[in-house]
Amino acid sequence: MSKLASTRVALVIPAYNEGEVMRGVVTDLYKVFKKSPYDFQIVVVDDGSKDNTSIEAKLAGAHVIKHILNTGSGGATATGLSYAQQQCFDIATTSDADGQHDPEDVLKGVEELTRKQADLLIGSRLINNAGMSRVKVLGNKGLSFITYVLFGINVTDSQSGLRVFSKRALAELKWKTSGYEFCSEMLWRAKQINLNIGEFPIKAIYTDYSTGKPHRQNNWNAFNIVKTLVARRLVEFFGE
Repeated sequence: MSKLASTRVALVIPAYNEGEVMRGVVTDLYKVFKKSPYDFQIVVVDDGSKDNTSIEAKLAGAHVIKHILNTGSGGATATGLSYAQQQCFDIATTSDADGQHDPEDVLKGVEELTRKQADLLIGSRLINNAGMSRVKVLGNKGLSFITYVLFGINVTDSQSGLRVFSKRALAELKWKTSGYEFCSEMLWRAKQINLNIGEFPIKAIYTDYSTGKPHRQNNWNAFNIVKTLVARRLVEFFGE
C-alpha cells in the first residue's frame, strides 16, 4: 500500500437548505476522489436545514451530521472538523454545498498540502479572479484587507470556503465566532498557534442557484462581519 493510499481525508461540506443541489455536489466530489489514491470520506454537516438536504446527502453516499438548529457557517464547519479530528483523519477539507467549488480544486488542495507540508491552505479565487463579479472581488478584497489590518495576516481571499487542514490544524485550531466572520478569525487563530498558512489558486464558479439564495454572504454582510471582528479584537487586546 502506498503512503498516499493510507492517508485518510475527510471532505467536509457545511450545508444549509441545499437539498436542490446537494446530491449532485456530493456525487461530483465522490467521482473525483474515487480516482485519487486517498482513503476518503465525504461528511455533510446539515446545519438545521428545513428541506431535504440530509436525505439527498445520504442518498449520494455522504456521512451526515445533523444540527437541530442553524448555528451558522462557522459552527457547522467546526462540527465537521471536530468529527475529522475525533475520527483520526490525516487531512480535512471544507468546500461549499452550492456547487461553487470545482472538486478537482479540492483534490488539488489536498495534493498541495501534502507536497508543501503546510498546516492550512486557502483556495483563493483572487489569484486569478476570472469569472468573479467586480462587486464580489471588491467585497472579498476588502475583507482580506481588514483581516490584514486587524490580525496581520496577508492572504488574497480570506473568505474562501475551500480550505485544507493538516492533522495538526485539526487538533489545535479553534475559533469562537459562528457566522461568516469565522473565516477571518480562523486565520487569526492559526497565526496565534504558529500554523503554516498558504494559498493556492482555484476557479470561481457562480451559477444562478449559488448567487440567488438569500443566506449567501454578500457585501452588506461584510459590515456585520467587520463589526464583529473589530469587537472581538478589542476585547482580546484589552484583556491581554
